[in-house]
Amino acid sequence: MMTQSPVRLLFATCLIISGWFSQAGAEPTAEMLANHCAGCHGTHGNSLGPATPSIAAMDNEVFVEVMEGFKSGEIASTIMGRIAKGYTKEDFEKMAGYFKQQTYQPAKQDFDQALAKKGAKLHEKYCEKCHVEGGKPLAEEEEYHILAGQWTPYLRYALADFRAERRPIEKKMKAKLEELLKAEGEKGFDALFAFYASQQ
Repeated sequence: MMTQSPVRLLFATCLIISGWFSQAGAEPTAEMLANHCAGCHGTHGNSLGPATPSIAAMDNEVFVEVMEGFKSGEIASTIMGRIAKGYTKEDFEKMAGYFKQQTYQPAKQDFDQALAKKGAKLHEKYCEKCHVEGGKPLAEEEEYHILAGQWTPYLRYALADFRAERRPIEKKMKAKLEELLKAEGEKGFDALFAFYASQQ
C-alpha cells in the first residue's frame, strides 16, 4: 500500500485551504443572496405563508426601491429593516435580477365569489390604471406591483401600512383609496382583496 509523502500531504492541504479562502472571499452570486430569502418568501420567491408576499417575478426597480426603503427605515417593518441593513445596493440589484426571472405562482386560497366579482369592477374603476391586467406580473419593461394572487392577509397588512403612512404612498394612490372608501366603505377593500385572491 502506497503512502503519501509529508511534502505531498502538505501541498494537498494547502490547496484545500486556499480553495476555502478563495471561496470565502468571492463575490456571492445572485442565487446565493436570494437563497437567504427562502425561509420567509419561499423557494424561488413563492411564499407559503399568508403574512409574507411572494416576490417571484417582482419588478427589478420596485424590488430595489422597497429594499432600500426597509434599509433606510422609510418603510416600516418588523424584521425586514434589520435584514436589509446587511446588504448593499449591489446585492439588492443582484437579488432583484434573480427574482425577476422566477415564475410567479399565485397563492391557493379561499375567496368569496360574489365579492370577487364586485372587486373586479372596483379594481377596474380605481386601480387598473396603475395595476394593469388585474395586478399580474408584466413582461413589459415598466414598473409594477403584483397584487393578483398575493396572500390576502399580506395585502391587508400592506394596505394598513399605506393608510397609516408607515409606507410612502403616492398622492394618486392616496386619492383613489379615499375615493373608494367614500363610495364603498371598508367593504370595498374586502371586495378588492377577494378579487386579487381569485386570480389563481
